Amino acid sequence: MDERDLLAQSFEEHRTHLRAVAYRMLGSLSEADDAVQEAWLRLNRVDANEVENLRAWLTTVVARLSLNMLRARKSRREDAFGERMPEPIIDPADGTDPEHEALLADSVGLALLVVLETLSPAERLAFVLHDMFAVPFDDIARIVDRSPEATRQLASRARRRVRSERTEPDADLNAQREVVDAFIAASREGDFERLVSLLDPDIVLRADFGPGGESHEVRGVQAVLQRAQTYARLGLDIKPALVNGAAGGVSLRDGRPFSVAAFTIKDGKIVEMDFLADPARLAALDLTVLG
Repeated sequence: MDERDLLAQSFEEHRTHLRAVAYRMLGSLSEADDAVQEAWLRLNRVDANEVENLRAWLTTVVARLSLNMLRARKSRREDAFGERMPEPIIDPADGTDPEHEALLADSVGLALLVVLETLSPAERLAFVLHDMFAVPFDDIARIVDRSPEATRQLASRARRRVRSERTEPDADLNAQREVVDAFIAASREGDFERLVSLLDPDIVLRADFGPGGESHEVRGVQAVLQRAQTYARLGLDIKPALVNGAAGGVSLRDGRPFSVAAFTIKDGKIVEMDFLADPARLAALDLTVLG
């Protein structure tokens, strides 16, 4: 191997880690891949022999790129109800792709990514790098141009926000699927007594229909029941799927993707439902894994 081939091989050894960092920062695989590719281009413009710790150097570069992308996104304020729905990772109901498993370690469900979207870019970076990847605060401080103590406070605020929400689902995937299937069946049959028994009293439902659509967030059982009635009348064909490693589904209308639904099940109840129904973003998802 020549020097460039060795460098490429070393970079590939860190690619999954870098994608995981960028996905948690950006909530988008396509944007994460853009950040990772840019990190590779930048690596080719420096003397790699002077890089003492390649993994740390690349992590810093991807983090900086992601931070800049987040700041640009925030400044555009494109989202209808404050924050856009993150890009889900879809797998067949019977198992997660090994590459996706690495991306979704530490229970990176859609509910957690939704909460991360509410953080400031600097808070998100501090939390992701320190709490998820154990990067020292001294190193993070140089990225966000703050003191280590101020950076510690950024992560602390983010941590409190994350802990205030119920983002981590029950571990038993089969039990999750039973609850989701029961919810879908009860919605179709109009069995509202059964629906109520499946919903947590403080349930949150979010739906992102994209620019110009009626994106919304509703809370409480009655509000969610009204939405369930509306969706049930659409006659959707719902295919079971794993959405960010948790039980969910992909809805089709007239054979075309209508929405991706992520359910967060806690203590046997649905505590959160997140729907991505933006036609343009749905069209960009790879749903071939569902057949």
